[in-house]
Amino acid sequence: MTTPVLRTRLPAVGTTVFTRMSTLAAEHGAVNLGQGFPDFACDPALPELVADAMRDGHNQYPMMTGVAPLREAIAAKIGAIYGRHYDAALEITVTAGATQALTTAILCCVHPDDEVIVIEPAYDSYAPAIALAGGVMVPVAMQVDDERGYSIPWQQVAAAVGPRTRLIIINSPHNPTGSVLRRADIDALTDIVRGSDILLLADEVYEHMVYDGAPHESMCRYPELAERAFVVSSFGKTYHVTGWKIGYVAAPPALSTEFRKVHQYNVFTVNTPMQHGVARYLADPAPYRGLPAFYQRKRDLFRDGLKSSRFTLLPADGTYFQCVKYAAISSILEADFAEWLTGEIKVAAIPVSAFYSRGTESGVVRFCFAKQDATLRLALDRLARI
Repeated sequence: MTTPVLRTRLPAVGTTVFTRMSTLAAEHGAVNLGQGFPDFACDPALPELVADAMRDGHNQYPMMTGVAPLREAIAAKIGAIYGRHYDAALEITVTAGATQALTTAILCCVHPDDEVIVIEPAYDSYAPAIALAGGVMVPVAMQVDDERGYSIPWQQVAAAVGPRTRLIIINSPHNPTGSVLRRADIDALTDIVRGSDILLLADEVYEHMVYDGAPHESMCRYPELAERAFVVSSFGKTYHVTGWKIGYVAAPPALSTEFRKVHQYNVFTVNTPMQHGVARYLADPAPYRGLPAFYQRKRDLFRDGLKSSRFTLLPADGTYFQCVKYAAISSILEADFAEWLTGEIKVAAIPVSAFYSRGTESGVVRFCFAKQDATLRLALDRLARI
């Protein structure tokens, strides 16, 4: 019997740079500053609330859209921070993490041959989701400057818009570069989509990690953008529980209706006791209100430790990532440098070229500073030897 051949147009599982670097880090006993997850525990009150929910009997299927207390808490948080009041019943959907929300949003609105503008470097789930939908990714590369860091060339974004443009994906704070949108960026984006049917997918999973007193410029703040946007966030990122895979999407009723048509059949619903636990935890805004100061201190610790090194530090205005140029150390390709760093220096990083569809080289690697201070100091001690 002939074995059938399946074709998804996607790379084989386990072949990504991210998987390889984590594997190499384990093999070499390296400090893993590659993949973006904390190595410290969440607030112990949060799992206790989840355990309470289990003991209270919240162990069966919840509503497909998410339990009402959590959706209401999300709507209240968005209203308090950004001033937009979403209807919890019609416009908020709880998801199995942000990546599921992003993929579902793409699948619900992108049809074969629709074009999707993606700002690169970009989170690695966007392109596969567009391919699964049958869409065509149109990449626009960010500009990078040693002093100003990464920025979006809005004239090039405008030039990339055509009659088949269906969606623009916006990620701020931005993974992997650590850049954030400013008001001028919001104005430029608004000019581009005004008068069109173009939709927006706003990946805002690092919304509570914007530094130096700057506001997070969410799509939710701006009615003209919010009315055409799927806005995605992640409790895993916010509450240091990335393995819980719980997030949400906020979108106007027409968009939420289409989103839920796909959501219903790819995950149906999300872990019940965790939803109830997170809903109760959200009642206190202090944990997410205090997150910028928490991570800014770690950012500053890491940046201060690299100031005397041969790395060129690019600005890190948001997220928990720090990008560095290594031209003063080596001229080899980014993936080769990341492997050398892991094997010889015993610190793992991610080559930023992995975030481009065409493997663009810019001599930049990304470190994650969402780590215990002791972990960061160990990594800094090793990096200082270069």
